[in-house]
Amino acid sequence: MDNSQHPIGIFDSGIGGTSIWKEINTLLPNENTVYLSDSKNAPYGQKSKDQIINLSIKNTEYLLNKNCKLIVVACNTATTNAIKYLRENYNVPFIGIEPAIKPASLKTKTNTIGILATKGTLNSELFEKTSSSIDSKINIIEQIGEGLVELIENGRIYSEEMTILLKKYLHPMIQKNVDCLVLGCTHYPYLIPQIREIVGTKINIIDSGEAVAIQTKNVLESEHLINNNDQKRGENLFYINKDKTVLENILSDFESITTIKQQAF
Repeated sequence: MDNSQHPIGIFDSGIGGTSIWKEINTLLPNENTVYLSDSKNAPYGQKSKDQIINLSIKNTEYLLNKNCKLIVVACNTATTNAIKYLRENYNVPFIGIEPAIKPASLKTKTNTIGILATKGTLNSELFEKTSSSIDSKINIIEQIGEGLVELIENGRIYSEEMTILLKKYLHPMIQKNVDCLVLGCTHYPYLIPQIREIVGTKINIIDSGEAVAIQTKNVLESEHLINNNDQKRGENLFYINKDKTVLENILSDFESITTIKQQAF
């Protein structure tokens, strides 16, 4: 059976995973997509591993009911806590996202890298495994970005509260001479303009969006699931279980949006 025109499914704890969707849509404009924003339950980073797995199961089954051919877990916390379970229990390819500390470890000149992420990501077994594989000479400065996701979800990206929190989290990293800053949450790329103002131009800001899009393309090709219909752009459906205004604003610069639906799930 040819599933190539079935959609790519993408889920996140909220609107942050749209930073991943944008990279996928740019690289694979002919692919149909279904994006699931579980904003009602954001942030996942404060929840237990069992809660995160159960929410990931719910999201996965919702996307499978939409005939998704591949699922991108566009959430660092869900990937680091739940993707192993998902891969073992569902017969569909999964693409995960985890903090890009390996690329940062190869770029650093000061041997000090910072990571801004949620508590759920930093405390996960997968993150511990990944970070322990890094050269022991490299110092990893971890910082929980408490409160950042909530502000983004409420459309307060450029608020005074956001600036105060970012300065609180980033200034200690600057003082410890980090030269690479890893964004360990898919919400955080929307903060890059403010982060850049605080850290200056000498610190590399690294996120995983482009790498995830490339990996998605590679898996689609290897599984013979790539949509080769180049006659029209793909259709993109977005579902959110809270007010959709902030999501609409985040996506307002993309012409390829088809439908944004506010729906309980």
